[in-house]
Amino acid sequence: MSASSDKTMLAKAEVLIEALPYLQRYAGRTFVVKYGGHAMGDPEAARDFAEDIVLLKAVGINPVVVHGGGPQIGAMLKKLGVESTFVDGLRVTDKATAEVAEMVLSGAINKELVSWIAQAGGKALGISGKDGGLVTATKVQRTTKDPESNIEQAVDLGFVGEPAKVDTKLIDTAVAAGMIPVIAPIGAGEDGHTYNINADTMAGAIAAALGAARLFLLTDVPGVLDNEGKLLTDLKPADIVRLKEDGTIHGGMIPKLDTCVHAVEAGCEAAVVLDGRVPHAMLLEFFTARGAGTLISAD
Repeated sequence: MSASSDKTMLAKAEVLIEALPYLQRYAGRTFVVKYGGHAMGDPEAARDFAEDIVLLKAVGINPVVVHGGGPQIGAMLKKLGVESTFVDGLRVTDKATAEVAEMVLSGAINKELVSWIAQAGGKALGISGKDGGLVTATKVQRTTKDPESNIEQAVDLGFVGEPAKVDTKLIDTAVAAGMIPVIAPIGAGEDGHTYNINADTMAGAIAAALGAARLFLLTDVPGVLDNEGKLLTDLKPADIVRLKEDGTIHGGMIPKLDTCVHAVEAGCEAAVVLDGRVPHAMLLEFFTARGAGTLISAD
């Protein structure tokens, strides 16, 4: 063995040693991973993601995947000639749009992820929140201010929902059978309607219900950045309140962090916002001391 190859093997061994305490601590625990954003459209990133998920399962951690698909839904609606409107980042979803969303999320995207995981050597079960009564949804209620009168008005978002109840029996059964649940963010309401649910919100609710050790939100940014563009690696709910008030946290990051705070206050040990475009970012965050994103834990 050459000196260079010997150093390479030693470096690999050191990586495994660094990961050992994390493997010991979280063996048998559950990680909920929300997968979406830019990475979903990149076959190489999808392959890396699937390998990471299969690796977690192989080392004794139970991954549960919740996926998004907003851009894919938008592309299909455009192809079908269906116009989309948004209120505060949420798509107004009439019956036709809801049917397209379910077709894209529960069909094309869900089964593609199941296929990627199978190619990486894992066994995945593709489901939606409608299966086995996993998620009971309620209609999202939103208001918006009229720019002229400054009066708040109710907005009907149609068939946009949020989790009201999570029954984890189906997930527990799949995990016990050695499967990796891959969940589309669709839920049924007690009114019998099908609701499209924000994938971050869905993942947070499932992580809380499972008492997950980690909730990972894979995004298109490195995590939460301060006003100088530096990554904030550790935050508590009180920090998030302060950073929202001073404008450091704004825009689309607000609902993501609200989801994280809800999850950690409702039973999830910690949540992480990290860049899904970085190869193996989830493994770097979890299995190394330096981390790779923003960790949110309870006060």
